[in-house]
Formats: sequence, C-alpha cells, structure tokens
Amino acid sequence: MSDPQDLKHHARLDPLFHIVSFAVLIANLIIAIVYVVQHPHFYAAWLLVLSIVIFIPFFRLRLYPLKVQDRVIRLEERLRLQALAPAEWHTQIFRLTEDQLIGLRFAADEEVVGLAKQALEEKLNRKQIKERIKNWRADYWRV
Repeated sequence: MSDPQDLKHHARLDPLFHIVSFAVLIANLIIAIVYVVQHPHFYAAWLLVLSIVIFIPFFRLRLYPLKVQDRVIRLEERLRLQALAPAEWHTQIFRLTEDQLIGLRFAADEEVVGLAKQALEEKLNRKQIKERIKNWRADYWRV
C-alpha cells in the first residue's frame, strides 16, 4: 500500500511509463530532428515521421485503460449511491455526470450521498467535489 491519500496526494505516477518511456521518446524525437537537419534525405525524414507518430500509441496506451476505469467507477458509484441513498432519491443518481461520479469515488460512505446532492444542485465538477470531501476514501487499485 502507498502513503495515505488525500486531495493533494492521490494522483498516481508510474515512473517507468511516465518518466522513463516519455524521456526516451523525447530523446528519440530530438535525435531524429538533428539527424534530418544534418542529413536531409528521405530515410532521415521517414525516421522523423516515425518518431512523431510513435507518440500516438504511447498516449493511447494510457488513455484506453483510463476510460475503462472511468466506466467501472461510474458503475461502482451508482451502485454505492443506490445502496446508501434513500429510495426516493434513486432517480437522481442517473442525473450525475461521469465527471461527478468519478469525483465522488473518494468520498466516504457517510458523506457521499450529501456530496452527490450538492454536485447536482450546484453543478460541481470533479475537482470541486474532491475539495469538499472531509473523510477521504483512498483508492489504491486505480490505473
């Protein structure tokens, strides 16, 4: 388990992915640019194009699992709200946006329903919801 989470300490960093891989891609791009300037021919230009295009799968590899995670969080939070909220409020649960549901995932059970009501009434975004959480519920399983 990691250090305790709160609003300022809940982002997750994977050093191999976020630092090492990205640094290698940037270095590769710089080398390709230098090479194409020093040796302007088709193959050098092609290596530069490949060095740029490789950023697409790099970012997609990060975005796809995050999108799946967001869908799971949306489902999990709707189920949690259905279990915790009064029955007459269940129809309101589906009015919460994905962004709001993701913000609510860090709220403890005793405050999540109240925060969900505030989110709807005041049209709070993810960051605003997180700022209002008093009892942080850590999530060590996220991607």
